[in-house]
Amino acid sequence: MGGGGGSMESGEPEFQIAPMIDCLLVLLIFFMSITTASVLQIDKDIVLPVAPDAKKPEKAKVQEGAINVKWDAKAQKGVFSFEGVTYDDTAVLVERLKERLETIKGYRLIIRGDSRLPAVEIQKTMNILANAGYSDLSFSALNQ
Repeated sequence: MGGGGGSMESGEPEFQIAPMIDCLLVLLIFFMSITTASVLQIDKDIVLPVAPDAKKPEKAKVQEGAINVKWDAKAQKGVFSFEGVTYDDTAVLVERLKERLETIKGYRLIIRGDSRLPAVEIQKTMNILANAGYSDLSFSALNQ
């Protein structure tokens, strides 16, 4: 009688490593694709403000996105980026944000504002998000 698990002489089945490697590679690709999507939303040039009483948010049950606002010292203005794209025209940004809100139910945004931003630029960001119809917002800060 033929068996696929090894020789019948010893009575012990052999361990098959090829299917294990296949499963491992599938899981690796899955987690890499998920991580890449969330990492694209973070701009490493932004220096987050420090808030000693900041707390980590609870795990969101809805999908979140991040709008990055960094200070351009040469132009003396805030630069907006969303999903890896920098927007010079705020009207285009508003339309993109509206589209995201309409296609994903319960979508919420995290504002990642540079600590060097003047308060006027944060107010401008809040106005952009209000024009796009957002009411569920969070601010990103460090607690150290």
